[in-house]
Amino acid sequence: MKIVTDIQQHLKQTNSVEKLIYVNVAFFLVTVLFKNFVTHWFALPAAYGELVSKPWTLITYAFVHSRLFHILSNLIILYYIGHLFLNFFSSKKLVVYYLMGLLVGGLMFVSYYSFSDAATSFSLIGASAAVTAILIGLATKIPHYAIRLRFIGSVELWILAAIWIVLSAFTAAGINAGSGIAHLGGALTGFLLTSYLNEGAFLVNLLSFTPKRKKTPFKNVYKNKVKTKQSYRHKKENQQRVDKILEKISKSGYDALNKEEKEFLFNQKGEN
Repeated sequence: MKIVTDIQQHLKQTNSVEKLIYVNVAFFLVTVLFKNFVTHWFALPAAYGELVSKPWTLITYAFVHSRLFHILSNLIILYYIGHLFLNFFSSKKLVVYYLMGLLVGGLMFVSYYSFSDAATSFSLIGASAAVTAILIGLATKIPHYAIRLRFIGSVELWILAAIWIVLSAFTAAGINAGSGIAHLGGALTGFLLTSYLNEGAFLVNLLSFTPKRKKTPFKNVYKNKVKTKQSYRHKKENQQRVDKILEKISKSGYDALNKEEKEFLFNQKGEN
């Protein structure tokens, strides 16, 4: 059918942020039609015993939203912060931050209710932990990047991140504590990935894995040491230039870059 072909073609042209948004919207529409079924089988239970019987919920919960405002708030943040994220990270890194944020957030949620004396517990739904990982990961890399907000003006990312964490901490101290705990788990994930885990490079390599082709018996591979050294020197010089540009952004904001610097940073993003 032509409509299916058109949809497939459109999806091929979308970036990772838009693909995640489409998946969330599709899941939301199914939830509206079959709310009890979806929440029972795909929301994350608070007890380890139930999680063992439904292990897939550790991932699927992040795509379940029961209220329109809930999904809108998450997807609006994902849209704007996610596209900004792609200016400084690769698409595969965005997926890594998203998945690791929801996994760590989900595990912290289950751990909280399994080891605390909380009188009430709820199943966890929503992409907040995953989105938080992207927000905090980006704010950790470019804390002084300023975003213009309507009616407010320019606000640096570290301030937005701090406000988000404080609100999550208040939530963690309230009735729906598990939700706040999950948000904090996502925040911790984003911070650690950017600061100490090389932006999830190991997991990015897993996503980039392609099987090696079988070598033919008569095919010899020759490595040119001179080219290898030149390639290493080229990568090192590029990284030094990227570091200088990021330092400039941190001090003066993205708008302070000239056209050449913006193009260079954009081209380097695709090589990560």
